[in-house]
Amino acid sequence: MKLKVTQENLSAALNTVAKVANTHNTLPILSNVLIKTSGNRLSVAATNLDVAITQMVGSKISEEGSLTIPARLTQDFVASLPNGVIDLTQDENKLNLSTDKYESTINGMPAEDFPVMPAIAKGQKWNLPAKTLKHALQQIVFAASTDEARPVLTGLYFHSSGDQLYVAATDSYRLAEKALMKSKDQIKLLIPVSAMQELLRILTDSDEDVTITSDDQQVLFKVGGVELVARLIEGQYPDYQKLIPQNFTNIATLKRADFVNITKVSSLFARESGGSVTIELDSKTKQVSIRSIASQLGENTAAADAKINGSGQITLNSRFLMDGLNALNSDEVSFSFNGKLEPSVLKDPENSDYLHVIMPLKS
Repeated sequence: MKLKVTQENLSAALNTVAKVANTHNTLPILSNVLIKTSGNRLSVAATNLDVAITQMVGSKISEEGSLTIPARLTQDFVASLPNGVIDLTQDENKLNLSTDKYESTINGMPAEDFPVMPAIAKGQKWNLPAKTLKHALQQIVFAASTDEARPVLTGLYFHSSGDQLYVAATDSYRLAEKALMKSKDQIKLLIPVSAMQELLRILTDSDEDVTITSDDQQVLFKVGGVELVARLIEGQYPDYQKLIPQNFTNIATLKRADFVNITKVSSLFARESGGSVTIELDSKTKQVSIRSIASQLGENTAAADAKINGSGQITLNSRFLMDGLNALNSDEVSFSFNGKLEPSVLKDPENSDYLHVIMPLKS
């Protein structure tokens, strides 16, 4: 392998893929990135066996070849080089990198030993605007569980219902759901949240589409010159839509900024009680109030003006409430619940494409 590539392009590709390389794995080669020539471009790839990311880089290739080299070292070294052209030359299992004033040799391992994710031969294919998917993931990923004891809850669930495509995540304490687009296809994919966090890191606010291809075992996301492949999670996702209340006796509509402020202040006093705060809707005073108590430090009540139907109170985890409020982009927010032991729902009163459900705490 012999080629020329710009420092900017190679550094960007390494930054995209190298984070997937796993330095704690029992297979040493998984801490490497695979670089190989592909036509007139350089392919840079990494995998942890569950997720694989590949980025294509424009380059001037004199001789073809392939090699795996340590991800962290190569990423840091290339990032430290000045802008300009880098010469890459392979010498058996070594890669020589040189510029005008820098010269380095990195020891590698044969490309033949690098694991490759199976190709998706026959799969379902659909497109989604990159900015739509990015925004949806920002509103969803934090709600997925990190508890490996229930693997299905550690995924994001892409599924069609009626003529709509949704993505949802839950850790059983709270749920986030986003309507993505109209779809006639029957889609049902359970994708590890770790893979979706990597995809979120890759996506930009560009107008280009993400092409999504899936079969029974894997899903491929392709955007620009980057490909991300992830293994699907096996198992049945809970029928969460049946758990979302459709009618409410207590509804408050208020400025999102006001709700964020009173939640933030109250959460300071709720640290001692595991984030527990009590939210009260008062139809007479037309206010939403949040009360928190710290037995050692004191107590706090903060209120905000709101349009209110019904009166009642519910106890929630302030962090979950804050996450839901931050996920919404609207000027106003609707907060609804029935009894103190039933789920509460946060959403934009003008747009129903996103909702955040929070289960109550025992007060």
